[in-house]
Amino acid sequence: MSSVTASCQRIAAMVLRHVYLLKSSWPRVLEMVYWPTVQMILWGFITLYLMQSSRTVAQAAGLFLSGVLLWDVLFRGQLNVSLGLLEEMYSRNLGHLFVSPLRPFEMVLSLFTISLIRTVIGTSGAAFLAIPIFDFSVFATLGLPLVAFFANLILFGWCMGLIISGFVMRLGLGAESLAWALIFLIQPVSGVYYPIDVLPGWLQAIAFVLPSSHVFEGMRAVLLDHVFRWDELAWAVGLNLAWLAGAGLVFLAMFRSSRRHGVLLSVGE
Repeated sequence: MSSVTASCQRIAAMVLRHVYLLKSSWPRVLEMVYWPTVQMILWGFITLYLMQSSRTVAQAAGLFLSGVLLWDVLFRGQLNVSLGLLEEMYSRNLGHLFVSPLRPFEMVLSLFTISLIRTVIGTSGAAFLAIPIFDFSVFATLGLPLVAFFANLILFGWCMGLIISGFVMRLGLGAESLAWALIFLIQPVSGVYYPIDVLPGWLQAIAFVLPSSHVFEGMRAVLLDHVFRWDELAWAVGLNLAWLAGAGLVFLAMFRSSRRHGVLLSVGE
C-alpha cells in the first residue's frame, strides 16, 4: 500500500508541475482552445459558401488548390521570419548579435531575405507537384496576377512575423507557440476558400483591414470571372504599407523593452 501511495504522490507531483506551467504561460492555455475553434469557424464558412453556389462546386478544385498554395505563401513568410529569431534564441545567440554593430533593421532585413528564399523553395515545390498529381498549374491558371498575389501575401506574412518575433523576444520561449498559431487567427477572416461576403458584418469589417482578404478576393475574380481586380490590388498594397510601418514600430518597441529589462540573454519561459 505504501508503494501505491508513493506512486500516486509522484504522479500528483508531475501533474502539478504541468498545472503550474500552464498557469504561468497563458499562450499554452490559449492554444488548447485555439485550434478546435479555428477549425470549426473555417470549415463552417466553407460549408456555407458551397451551399450557396453551384458554380463554386464545379470549380472547387481550382479554387481550393489556388487558395491553399497562396495561403502557404502567407504562412511560410510569417513562420520563416519567426523561426529565424527563434533559432537565434535557441542557440543563445541573440545577446551576442546585439552587442555587435548589428542594428535591429539590419537583422529584420536579413530575416526577410531568408524568409523569401525558404518560402520560394517550399511553395514552388508544392506548386510543381500539383501539376502531375492534380493536373493543376497555379502558374497557368492565375498567370501574371500570381506575382502580385505572391508579393502582397509574403509582405503581409513578414509583418505578422515581425510582430510575433517582437513578442517572443520580449516574453521568452514560453510564447513561441505564437509563431505557429497566431497566423491562423486571421485565416477564417482572410477569405482563403470563400468570399468575404459569407462572413457576418462585424467580421467583414475586420477582413477589410487585412491585405490577405483583398488578395484572395482578387484570386477568386481571376479564377471565376477572368478579371484582374486592380482595386483589390491597390487596397492590398496600401494596407501592407500601413501594416509594415505598424509591425516595425511594435518590433522596435519590444526590442527596446527587452534590452531595458535584460531579457535578450534569456531563453527562459
